[in-house]
Amino acid sequence: MKNISFYKCLNCGNIIEVIDGDINNITCCSKPMEKLIANSVDASFEKHVPSYEKVEDEIVVKVGEVEHPMEKDHYIMWIALVSENRITKVKLYPEQATTTRFPYIPKSTIYAYCNKHGLWKKDVE
Repeated sequence: MKNISFYKCLNCGNIIEVIDGDINNITCCSKPMEKLIANSVDASFEKHVPSYEKVEDEIVVKVGEVEHPMEKDHYIMWIALVSENRITKVKLYPEQATTTRFPYIPKSTIYAYCNKHGLWKKDVE
């Protein structure tokens, strides 16, 4: 599952994750979806790149060195941990903290999605 891809409909805002298969036939609102490329939007890295701290057999994840704002019009929608055989996702809401816990899985990847600035990621060592 490390080859997971995320796509967004530019018309309605739907976001999907593709684990495997041919993405050439995936459409939404009768149009091709746009592939989300992590860490590619011109926005502050210190507020968007996920960070983590290992605590025993878990990692404590938060978004940003300076915690990301969680306002009604600008917030982190979800955080996911993706490894070779597992995807674990936490949905977040405005006014909620971005801190969450996942099992510690070396060589996994943490993804965070900001409703204004797109997809961000960090690899777990």
